[in-house]
Amino acid sequence: MSDSRVVKSGQFFMVYDGGDAFILEDKTKRNLTVLEVSMDERYGVEADKGIIYDADGRGHRVSIRWYFPKERFRLEDVLAVANALDEFYRRLREETCPD
Repeated sequence: MSDSRVVKSGQFFMVYDGGDAFILEDKTKRNLTVLEVSMDERYGVEADKGIIYDADGRGHRVSIRWYFPKERFRLEDVLAVANALDEFYRRLREETCPD
C-alpha cells in the first residue's frame, strides 16, 4: 500500500483511500500472505485473508485488510471499526503483557 494514500493511521491500523473504497489494514497482520479474498461476515465487505497458526499448529483464517465501498460506508464508519480494532489490541496487550 502506498503511504501517499493514507487517510488515518493508528497504532494497530492504517486506513487508505482506495478510490472507490476505504481500505482498513490490520498492522499486526500486514506481513501475512494473502491466500484468498472473500466476504468478511462481520462487516459484510470483501477482505484479504491469510492464515495464522497457533501453538498447536492449527491454522486460523484471519482478515488482513477490509475493503469498505464508499457507496455504503462513510469514512467515519470505517474509523469506528479501526478504533475498535485499536482498542481490542490495546486491551489484549494489557492482559497478556502487564507492566
